Amino acid sequence: MTTAAKKGKRAKAVKPPRRRNPGAVTRAAILAAARERFANDGYERATVRGIAADSGIDPALVMRHFGSKEALFAEAADLDLQLPDLHGVGGEDLARVLLPSFFAVWEDDTTFLALLRSSMTHEVAALALREVFARQVAPKLAAVALDHPLERAALVGSQILGLVVARYVLRVPPLVNMSREELMAWVSPVLQQYLLGALPPRVRRPSESACVRQRRSRVEADGPQPPTGKRA
Repeated sequence: MTTAAKKGKRAKAVKPPRRRNPGAVTRAAILAAARERFANDGYERATVRGIAADSGIDPALVMRHFGSKEALFAEAADLDLQLPDLHGVGGEDLARVLLPSFFAVWEDDTTFLALLRSSMTHEVAALALREVFARQVAPKLAAVALDHPLERAALVGSQILGLVVARYVLRVPPLVNMSREELMAWVSPVLQQYLLGALPPRVRRPSESACVRQRRSRVEADGPQPPTGKRA
């Protein structure tokens, strides 16, 4: 077979590129417009009609794909934080490894800040934010916690949310003026304590039941008690 014939045979064997599903294209366009609209206007002020206009489609199509404004917001707010695996990371390195992923979301994706602002006043947004924490943040933190994984993960979450509110929403000047490196240096000991530090004295130990805790508290308060039974 000649070279030309071989080339012709290969050309016939190549399949034409598959066309994208029009429904998927429309859905993606709606989501992109919704993220921008929610970021600019917040949940309350953003409307299905405005999102449809930004997408260049009829509002009925938005409802057909998502069913409601609440469902559209929930999907638009379904962010991928891409948090790193923290196994094997030393306590002093936790902030250096973890925080860059959050900085990327806070500074490069306006959807998160819109979600955070809306969560202060609207339960739908608050639920979406809790879902992001429960599915993506808490498992990563709990996996490396010394004990009390849920409590320790929640405390780290409170530190991170407090930081993002103060720096990016309230724009507290000292925090705004800090570099990423300075923030990580300040926050690092706090994250280390929350995840790996010793328990405060009044926090119960993981293995103790309520009955055991009460008994131990009485013993510590009253001192050892003499035996009360009859002698043999």
